[in-house]
Amino acid sequence: MKRDLETSDILLNETLDGEPIEPAVTESPAESVTSNKPLKSSVRKGAAPHKRPPVDKYIWGIYLGLLFVSIIELYSASSSEVTGSNIFGPLIRHCIFLGVGFALVIGLQHLHYGYFSRFAWFFTIVSFLLLLIATFFGADINGAQRAIIIGGFTIQPPEIVKLTVLVLLATILGRNQRPGGVSTGAVLLVALIVLAFGGLLWINGLTNMIIMMIVSISMFLIGGIQWRKLGMVAVLYGFCLIAMLAIKSVSHTSTEYDSVGNVEQTENIGRTATHEGRMSRYLRGVHPEDPIDDYNRQVIFANMAQANGGFIGPGPGHSRESSRLPLAFSDYIFSIIVEDLGFVGGAALLLLYLFLLGRAGRIAYRCKRAFPAFLIMGCAVLIVSQALVHMAIVTGVAPVSGQPLPFISKGGTSIIVMSMAIGIMLSVSRYAVTSTDKKANKEELSKLSDGMQAANFSSQQ
Repeated sequence: MKRDLETSDILLNETLDGEPIEPAVTESPAESVTSNKPLKSSVRKGAAPHKRPPVDKYIWGIYLGLLFVSIIELYSASSSEVTGSNIFGPLIRHCIFLGVGFALVIGLQHLHYGYFSRFAWFFTIVSFLLLLIATFFGADINGAQRAIIIGGFTIQPPEIVKLTVLVLLATILGRNQRPGGVSTGAVLLVALIVLAFGGLLWINGLTNMIIMMIVSISMFLIGGIQWRKLGMVAVLYGFCLIAMLAIKSVSHTSTEYDSVGNVEQTENIGRTATHEGRMSRYLRGVHPEDPIDDYNRQVIFANMAQANGGFIGPGPGHSRESSRLPLAFSDYIFSIIVEDLGFVGGAALLLLYLFLLGRAGRIAYRCKRAFPAFLIMGCAVLIVSQALVHMAIVTGVAPVSGQPLPFISKGGTSIIVMSMAIGIMLSVSRYAVTSTDKKANKEELSKLSDGMQAANFSSQQ
């Protein structure tokens, strides 16, 4: 009886990190970690306490590298916003948001990743309501109702939605992981959630919907989904995209374009003409003889900026196009980076994002539980896919659309949301068990709810 009381005191004195302040407690080999019976433990004399490994230094290094590029290149790209009275104004505002994001990263890396699943539905519903408000009553920014202005601060619900939905998808998939892959019901539920949010995102931004689809498909693949189910999801996504295009095509009576693809006359509801005009200009391309107007100004000046960069570029702060390239500090900042740092700098930044994805994949592969594997890979794919879409738009690979470059483009909501994603990744790297240590596995299970303890069947055995 006395030994049982001593053991209970030890268990109650464990910290949030799962590190006991007394000698380590070992579990009886005959008992399962999922048993509802009281644990019968014994204290091993002289045993070293279990220590939680530090957060992943590679993710931290990539994050700090992106912040370094952000501070330098945002200042270089903000010449059109600089005023004589305060030349550092745009940079100071940007650094404030970077500082808030940095604080969130510090805080979230110390919070056990298991807590994110407990509030996934709540935050998803809140973000859905914010998205509804922004869609129908929000402020107009760059021709679309996508923002909510509160007390002088602009909130972009589409950026928030991408992260909250990601956490919800990881929760659903982690709860329904099976030895043969994700259950059919979970696959359908995830697909319907993506389409429900994507329908609202489509109104103001096609790329946001595409990014959500990419994230969900990547998480399906991480879960070992059967090709039959993946094909079913692809067909469902394709059918809904075609249906949305058909609905938008009949939402106006007619649309006429001039010789360079600009809209001359249209009767429409929403942004149908904008999407069609962009696609028309993308398919036609930009030619040297085209006059510069409001429709092709961004593309032409972005191409000039990248051409000026050459192979190694003249160095930060030597951009010639930032003063006349619209949205050089946000949607087209990658063109300024290439102009300053050349092809080498642009390629190095691309590799930095890809290294983040590779490191997340390494950690996910070694996780013993399915939920943290889904969570860290979902966050990594969200960050990297958004970066790739931004780069594809700027370089002319994809049609024009507004998409910030994570951590680098100006935009408080995007910086904060992406910083939270990094914090979640660091939390997984710290608390997710990647070894066969029985005590570590027991501690991890104690922090997860009953439905979130499914094993990661793709991890190393």
